Amino acid sequence: MAKKKKTFYISTPIYYSSGSLHIGHCYTTVACDAVARFKRMDGYDVYYLTGTDEHGQKVQEAAKERGLTPQDFVAGLADNVQALWKRLDISNDGFIRTTDPDHEKAVADIFTKLYEKGDIYKSVYEGKYCKPCESFWTEGQLVDGKCPDCGREVTDSQEECYFFRLSKYSDRIRKLLTETDFLQPDSRVKEMVNNFIDKGLSDLAVTRTSFDWGIKVPFDPKHVIYVWIDALPNYVTALGYGGKDKTKFDKYWPCDMHMMAKEIVRFHSIVWPAILMALDLPLPKRVYGHGWIMFDGDKMSKSKGNVVDPFILTDRYGVDALRYYLLRSVPFGDDSNYTNELLLTTINTELVNDLGNLVRRTLSMSEQYFGGKVTKPKTLDDKDKYFAEAIDGMLDSVRADIDKPLLSKALETIFGVIDMSNKYIDLNKPWELKKTGDTARLEVVMYNLLESIRVCANLLLPFITNYPRRIFDGLGLPVPADFASCKHGVVNSYTTKVIEPILNRLDIKKELEELDKIADDINGKKKEVKKEDKHNNDDAPVKEISIDEFFATDLRVVDIISCEKVERANKLLKLQVFDGERMRTIVSGIAKAYTPDELVGKKAVLVANLKPAKLCGIVSEGMLLCSTVDGLPRLITPVGNAGEKVC
Repeated sequence: MAKKKKTFYISTPIYYSSGSLHIGHCYTTVACDAVARFKRMDGYDVYYLTGTDEHGQKVQEAAKERGLTPQDFVAGLADNVQALWKRLDISNDGFIRTTDPDHEKAVADIFTKLYEKGDIYKSVYEGKYCKPCESFWTEGQLVDGKCPDCGREVTDSQEECYFFRLSKYSDRIRKLLTETDFLQPDSRVKEMVNNFIDKGLSDLAVTRTSFDWGIKVPFDPKHVIYVWIDALPNYVTALGYGGKDKTKFDKYWPCDMHMMAKEIVRFHSIVWPAILMALDLPLPKRVYGHGWIMFDGDKMSKSKGNVVDPFILTDRYGVDALRYYLLRSVPFGDDSNYTNELLLTTINTELVNDLGNLVRRTLSMSEQYFGGKVTKPKTLDDKDKYFAEAIDGMLDSVRADIDKPLLSKALETIFGVIDMSNKYIDLNKPWELKKTGDTARLEVVMYNLLESIRVCANLLLPFITNYPRRIFDGLGLPVPADFASCKHGVVNSYTTKVIEPILNRLDIKKELEELDKIADDINGKKKEVKKEDKHNNDDAPVKEISIDEFFATDLRVVDIISCEKVERANKLLKLQVFDGERMRTIVSGIAKAYTPDELVGKKAVLVANLKPAKLCGIVSEGMLLCSTVDGLPRLITPVGNAGEKVC
């Protein structure tokens, strides 16, 4: 009798249907896809859900501006979203739209059930309203008089509404956040507790009467069910909850991982579990709120004209390149800066140079030295034991990272073995073994390289979906459906052939110019040409700045939470610091002055508004102030709490 598979349910948020998606949205979806694909290959019965949130005032107004009915408007956007996910090889099992009839019926029933239970009541809302977030706020919840979620202006609002008794569940939500690992990373827990729980949870307005594009309250149809009771239950209605067939709900619920960007963590870690508590349903196992992808230090936004079109990038560089960049270059949980130059550099360095050259060189040598036929040697040299152990250790390491989920670190593990394989070629010099006639050693070296490439390609399949398949074609092997053969020494013989490269090396300067032209055409404007800095040399005099320029520098006290060395960089340390609001990754050239252990628990001064930069493949989100003592950098140690300004 076949053993029943363990289930794994993962979801993206449902994306709001008020405009086209950009790579900030793609990140969540690609990240979930990598986890879902890995879990399937690791033997799980996976259900991966994504979809669109199609009701609300913004949708109604956007449709009106275009001369469309809301239904026609959201239908077109849903088609575009699904076309984008198809382009990016997203393997979702379900796609829900909040205009689906089954969802609308289930939501109406959920609302009625909560009302009859006494968890929803009618009253009048009077306070502040953020239109972009479609959120009501009290005066005390505002930050500098603006929306605490998006930072935009709010307006006074008075409206008859139905309210959900969120305050009733405050103590249970606090325990959930502080006594379990329900919400991750830990920095999000601190944000939710400090900014919302400690300030007191207010009951939540869950209907509107100022627009009519939405699900009507069954017993009071002038009210439209608003966002939270409409959108959040998609995670259960997509499985059949509230319908005739609950097979999927019984099989997959509770969800193993809800993943979303940090700005909607509040709704998923506070409001959603409270609704489930009110419905007496099991809670999701984990909610994960990742950071934003920034564009030149600013959050991506259509209104700012700084979005990056994934269709253009994939047309130009391929799907694997964009998927890899998103998964490799974004430190999960933290904000990350996107630039075209970072994308192109990542492609050249890691996909073309590291992976592409390893595959090309190895397959070419296999063809040249053995006619493409390499068999497993009867004995393997002990001096290669470290190499075989590194190959064998990848699966467990990647599996552990996927469960956290540290996707960038998982790829770092795989590419660490790819880097080791390139060095193995340089160390063993197969061309010299061929020249001296040491065929036995040459066969061992070639077999080890092919095994390394095979296992790396197997583990890369969840992350980049096209090139690994071509690698297996070059190896003369079928594409594996699981990780059963992710061990060194499994394959007895190879019949290889040389394959076309995944990408040719890019001319970064030329590509940046082309991308700038495309952006100018899209935005309908030309960028200002920067004047060349005439003082760009070491002998140039120190530039004088005004007092206003000096005060534009945001210096903050930070706590150093963790620290580690940066591989292949003698001077660099990677630090995780807390700035009073969130965790940041900082790469600092202080390794010759400090060991990682002696920095943990110390305070430092952070230049908080410095443009992020990528150092050794790590995005550094600021700079620590140091003085120089005996030729070594020494951290300036402030007095104060994390987040306080240094004047």
